[in-house]
Amino acid sequence: MSDPVAPAATTDLARESTRGAAPDADARRRHAEDLADFVAASPSSFHAAAEVARRLTAAGFAPREEASAWAIAPGDRGLVVRDGAVIAWAIPTTATPETALRIFGAHTDSPAFKLKPRPTTGRAGWLQAGVEIYGGPLLNSWLDRELRLAGRLVLDDGTAVDAATGPLLRLPQLAIHLDREANDHLSLHKQAHTQPVWGLGAPESADLLSELATAAGVDAARIRGYDVVTADAARGAVFGKGDVFFASGRLDDLASVHAGLVALESGAWDGEHIAVFAAFDHEEVGSATRSGASGPFLADVLERLQSALGGDREQQLRALAASWCVSSDVGHSVHPNYPEKHDPVVQPVLGSGPILKINANQRYATDAAGAAAWHGWCAEAGVVSQEFVSNNAVPCGSTIGPLTATRLGVRTVDVGIPILSMHSARELAGTADLLALSRVAGAFFA
Repeated sequence: MSDPVAPAATTDLARESTRGAAPDADARRRHAEDLADFVAASPSSFHAAAEVARRLTAAGFAPREEASAWAIAPGDRGLVVRDGAVIAWAIPTTATPETALRIFGAHTDSPAFKLKPRPTTGRAGWLQAGVEIYGGPLLNSWLDRELRLAGRLVLDDGTAVDAATGPLLRLPQLAIHLDREANDHLSLHKQAHTQPVWGLGAPESADLLSELATAAGVDAARIRGYDVVTADAARGAVFGKGDVFFASGRLDDLASVHAGLVALESGAWDGEHIAVFAAFDHEEVGSATRSGASGPFLADVLERLQSALGGDREQQLRALAASWCVSSDVGHSVHPNYPEKHDPVVQPVLGSGPILKINANQRYATDAAGAAAWHGWCAEAGVVSQEFVSNNAVPCGSTIGPLTATRLGVRTVDVGIPILSMHSARELAGTADLLALSRVAGAFFA
């Protein structure tokens, strides 16, 4: 059990994330650079969960194994990883079986390409990777970029190891000389045009899995299964007038995962609620997995925590009825080149604050009570918020928010940051919004 008195370790970055004053350019840049480090360390959902666990362990959170007994009492700080998902908690020293929860939720996966069985392919003298589309990537954005492979390898003894290569693959676009109409209407066939190159030679002379095995330091002959995806190899970058922009792969939704992580590292949770940080996998493909938001992971962890505090079912339900969940995922900033795609009045823009996401058909879980609560947490953090709603003719996506509300019956509000180029291999955010979201997460936990 962790120390019931000592707060979590507090870094300079974490302290900045909870200050009420408007962040200066240096604070925004430091937060964005830390996010760039986090994204670089998290090329797959498995790596993201492991990096969250590594950082929180360094901050005093004790890792738990699901198959082992948990010794938990008031004051406990812990975490548990399930595949590409991670849940962490901080229980105040005054906690009782009816202590309410503050749950900050996000997701670790992003649109990408996933390795198929027998992935070493090729033709015409080129080595290629056999991949399947994961989620809904903006296909043309993946062209002409250096890509990594990253994910989980399972060996012949059942051991799972994380593996990630450096820059290895590329989806080369057909030259304009061979497709004179490419600038008028680029169309990519999802099978024929999305198989990246990674070398030269005949497929029978190479083994793509050996590249991953070498990166992981294991024998390729021992690999019995794998969950491996592509990721942009370029590091995130701060740029623009006044350093207002941050571009990176996997901002959807590692920007939210990072915001919650930094808030939890800060010790802002030291209050009268149980602070819970839940980063789920598989949101981009529907969340219907054991590590997704539709699965039992969060409910399992909460039941174990509340049972350890001595709560019966009646007390657990009373605690949930007094609890809140903030579901954080990215939303659309108004696009200056396509303003007609957005609501004509509600038009959030980068750099003007995190967003409250609203949808009449409950694709987002926000209601009036959630909106009021969100604006209160923003006021406590000294942050200005924006609203997001879709153009009536452009249906919106959904998030883990409605799933969590349905699964637990807990009051839930959907929020995030505005971005451009959503589902691109490299998305665009505002540095001020990134830091502001983490500050609101800290106010929510507190």
